Formats: sequence, C-alpha cells, structure tokens
Amino acid sequence: MRIGYYPGCSLHATARELDESLRAVASALDLELQELDDWSCCGATSGHATNHLLSLALPARNLALAEAQGHDRVLAPCAACYNRLATARHEIAADAALAARVARVLERPFANRVTVANLVEVLRELGPAITARAGRSLAGLKVACYYGCLLVRPAAVVGFDDPEQPTSMEDVVRAAGATPVAWQMRLECCGGAFSLARTASVVRLGRAILDDARRAGAEALVVACPMCHSNLDFRQSAMLERGEKPLPVLYLSELVGLALGIAPDTLGLQRHFVDARPLAARAAAEVH
Repeated sequence: MRIGYYPGCSLHATARELDESLRAVASALDLELQELDDWSCCGATSGHATNHLLSLALPARNLALAEAQGHDRVLAPCAACYNRLATARHEIAADAALAARVARVLERPFANRVTVANLVEVLRELGPAITARAGRSLAGLKVACYYGCLLVRPAAVVGFDDPEQPTSMEDVVRAAGATPVAWQMRLECCGGAFSLARTASVVRLGRAILDDARRAGAEALVVACPMCHSNLDFRQSAMLERGEKPLPVLYLSELVGLALGIAPDTLGLQRHFVDARPLAARAAAEVH
C-alpha cells in the first residue's frame, strides 16, 4: 500500500518520535510512505486566526503538490495539520468562488481531488496486519485513548469516526493486543496552543485528563497529536500532586511499534519527558 506523506513542521522538530515511530511501523506493515517533495507549513495554528484565505491556501498548496506528484490520498499524522488540510479541502469543494481565489493564490493547477487521512484512520485500516504481526507483548496493558478536540471534529469536515463516541483508536489498541479503558475525558481539550500563553490553564486541563485516566485504571495514555503529547508529557511534572505516579504518554504509532517488537529507541521513547521505557521493558519481558 502506498500513500502520500505530509509530516508537517512538528514531526521534523518537537514531535520527531511520531515521525520515527510511524516510519518504523509503516516499514514493518509494508506501508510505503512517500513524503511530498517541497511541502510547506499548513498554517496551523496561527494561519486561520490571521487571514481566512491564507489559512486555506497554505494547506491547499500541499494538496496541489500531492496531486502533481501522483497521489490520490495523503496521510497527515499531526492532528492540527490533518484538520487544516481536511478543512481546506472541504471549504474549497463547497465554494466555487473560493476555489477560484485559492487557485489564483497558488498559481498552479489544483483540482482538489486528493483525500486526507490521519494517523488513527490509517492504522485502523491496517488493524488486521497489526494483529497478525503482533505478539502478546502488550497483553494486559490498560491504556486510555485520548482523541482530543481535533481528530473527530468538526464532523462535517472529518467524518471518519463518530464525533461523540469514536471507536477507531480503541480498535487499533485492541489490534495491538492492549486493552482500552472506558473513561470520560477522551474528547476534552488539553489546552492546545495555550501551552505558552496560558500555562496555568493547560496544567489544570491536563491534570483533569490524567486524573480521569488513572481512575479508569489506565497505565498509559495514547495520543495522536503532537500538541496533546507536548502538553500531557512535557507539562506533566506540573500537573502531578505530591506522591502521584507519572502516567506515560505514547503516540499511537509508538504503541503499535512496541506490539510489533520494534526497538524503543527506534520509536523515539528515549525523548519522552515521562519515562515510557519501563512499558517497553515490560513488553519485551512478555515476549520472552
């Protein structure tokens, strides 16, 4: 299976482990990722707050590149990038006048025929292959699947899962051999781009998310968004009450990678602020 790959800015910087783990998992599952040549920033998160036309033209440029490079589908692993690309595609398809304005900005052919997929969507499609190649290394591991606010919203734009009761991430976790817990905060916002501007709000929101996951019996949190990972991993030391045990935060691709027996350093676990390597050691022990 071949798919266009739009890593976005975060996966080349603060979310390198998402890029590394996804590439490792893709290789193990015979998924060919073809990174778009000359891709550029999609404008998240400031573009849409600055200029509406700009917020559509920036992601549309990358969709136009995908068209020119022969792709009919593009994987955008970052939830913010996915949201911006999918939103641009949706709005341009719904408004011919807007499509013409975007085309003039782009100064290149653009038919808007490339579909956009996210990390969870693609891994769910690969579920049978994951199950076939995963051992029992994650058996008994209880994880809380955290969607956040961008992956399944707005429903008119995204549409790959139920915006109120999604199940796709849980499907991937089960395919990998782990057990998803039932909990209340999986769609709540972590504070997103307020990580620097309103840190106290991010800490408050993150603490509520972590507390609910612990109450449900989760041993780890699984995410599919670089901003969510940054807030819940990097800021977690400020969220913990005295005596509380940190909760590892894994990208969904890292969890799948552990199930497939990929080395923790290949998945980027060594760069997490909350040490996730004990989970990897536990998974390796289960294999033996």
